[in-house]
Amino acid sequence: MCGIVLSLGPEADPAIFRRMLTQLVPRGEVTETRYETGLLAGVRRLRVVDRNRAVQPWLSADERWLLCYNGEVFNHHELRAELTDLGHRFHTTSDTEVVLAAFERWGERMVTRLRGEYAFAIVERATGRAYLVRDPLGVKPLYWSRPPGCLHVASEVKALVRAGAPVVEVPPGHHGWVDADRQVHLRPYVDLLSLGADLPVVVDPDEAALLVRTALTDSFRVRLDTDLTVGVVLSGGLDSSLALLHAAQLHPDCVAVTVGVPESPDVAYARRLAKELGVPHEVVELRPRDIRLADIREAIRISELTEYGDIINAVVSVPIFRRLRELGVKVVLTGDGSDELFGGYPMYHEVGPAASRRLFLHKIRNLCRTELQRVDRTSMGFGVEARVPFLDLALVELAMRLPIELKMRDGQEKWIVRRAFADLLPDYIRRRPKNPMSYSSGLHERARLYKPLFARLHRSFGYQLLEPVRRDFDSVLMRCGNDLDAAIAAGLARPDYTVLEHARDLVGAARWNAAPMVRRLVSPRRHRGDEAPLPG
Repeated sequence: MCGIVLSLGPEADPAIFRRMLTQLVPRGEVTETRYETGLLAGVRRLRVVDRNRAVQPWLSADERWLLCYNGEVFNHHELRAELTDLGHRFHTTSDTEVVLAAFERWGERMVTRLRGEYAFAIVERATGRAYLVRDPLGVKPLYWSRPPGCLHVASEVKALVRAGAPVVEVPPGHHGWVDADRQVHLRPYVDLLSLGADLPVVVDPDEAALLVRTALTDSFRVRLDTDLTVGVVLSGGLDSSLALLHAAQLHPDCVAVTVGVPESPDVAYARRLAKELGVPHEVVELRPRDIRLADIREAIRISELTEYGDIINAVVSVPIFRRLRELGVKVVLTGDGSDELFGGYPMYHEVGPAASRRLFLHKIRNLCRTELQRVDRTSMGFGVEARVPFLDLALVELAMRLPIELKMRDGQEKWIVRRAFADLLPDYIRRRPKNPMSYSSGLHERARLYKPLFARLHRSFGYQLLEPVRRDFDSVLMRCGNDLDAAIAAGLARPDYTVLEHARDLVGAARWNAAPMVRRLVSPRRHRGDEAPLPG
C-alpha cells in the first residue's frame, strides 16, 4: 500500500507537489517520483509485494502510460497467468505491474476483473489525460482538487488542503477520466445498491452457513498471502477472533494486538484466546486518564473524519497501529465490516424487512467515510497496511442475499456467522455479545470530554475543504425512530450539535470520568495478588 500524489496541467508546481507528497510520508517507507512538463507524479511506497522491484511511478513497456497505485489486488497471480498466456511479458512479481498490464490489455473493463482494495491513477503521458479508479467499497481513498491551471490527485485530504481549493472524493466503485481541460468525469462500475439483486435469496440456514464459511475463509486466505508477519487487531469479539483463528491456521507467523484498560472485557477475552492459540499477544494498556487533548488532536489530524463517534474510535485505534509499527508489522487484518453485513446493529432488528434493507444499504455505502476511513488513516498513518476480509466483494454480495432472520436469531446478532464457524470458535467467543470497540475498551467516555473541541480542531487542519464535522448519523437515526428518510432530512437541517447538546454531553462524560475516583475512595483496597477472573 502507498500514498499517491499527482499534479497535472501547465500550472503544476514542483514546490507545491513536494509539500503535498511530504504530507503522505507516514504511508510508506520510500519516496519515488517522476517530474515531467505538466505531469508531476509521486508515491510514498510501503514495500509489501515484490519489495525491491515494484518501483513507482510505474511505466508501461512502451512508456505511453504511467501508473501511481495504492492498495493490493489479491488475484494478481491469476491475472498474471491469464495475461502471460495472452503474450504479456512480466519483469516483476508485483501486483503493480499486473494492474497496468491489465489496463493495457482490457482497457476500462479491467476494473471488473480486480479483486482487492485499491485506488490508482493511470496517466497518458503524451496528452496528460488520467484514468482514476477506486475499489468497490472504498477501502482505499482517493481525492482531487482543481485550483487554476492544475488538477491535484492524492490519497488523503491533508495533502490537498494547501492548494486551497475545494476537495472532492472519488466515490467507491467509480472510475473515469480527467480530460485535457482537467475536468473529471466519473461513473460507477459497481452498483452496491443492486449487488446480488439478480440472484436468489438464501433462506436455508445450512446452505447460508456453508456459503458464508466458504466465502469468508477464501477472503482470509487471499489476504494472508504474504511472506511478512501478519498482525491481527484483536478485540476479543467474534469478528477479530475469527481473523486471529484463520491467521493462526493459515499463516502461523502472526501476532495479535489489543488495546484497552487492563481490567476491560476486551483485554480478558483477547488474552485468553491468544494464549489458547499460542499466538504472541501485545496488549496496549491505556487508562482513561492517559487520553489527553494532544491525543484527540493527533487522532483528528491523522483520521480526517467528519463524525464525532468515528473520531472517538480513531483515538482508540491510533495506539494499536503505533504499537504494530514498533513491532515492525506491515500487514494486519481487522474485523471491520461484519456488523454492517451481518446485522450487528440493533437498528436492523427494530424495523421491518424493507426498512432494514435500506438501512443496511445505507451503512454499506457510507463505510468509505466512516469505519473504512478510520481504518485506512490510522493504519497507514503508521505505515501499516490494514486488510478487511469481511468486505471482500463476493462476501458483500452474499450478505445482500441473506434475509435479516438469518442475521439475527434467538436474540443473537450475526447469528449466521456464529453458526458457520461453530466448530472453530471457542464457546466463550461464540456466545459473547457484541461490544463496540471504544466502549468495551473502557476509553470512549474519556474521549467524550473533548467532543466540543472536535469541530474547531478539524477546521484547524483545513479539512472543511472536503466537508465539516457533523453530528453522528447513528444518533440522528435513533432519535428519528430508525426512519432513514427522516434522519437524512434532520442531518441536512442541522448538521452539527447545539451548544446545549454539547453541554449535556460534557456533563455526562464528566460524571462518568469522576465515577472511578469515587469508587477508589469508598471501595476496600484490593490486596496484592488479587486478579480479575477470566471470562467464561
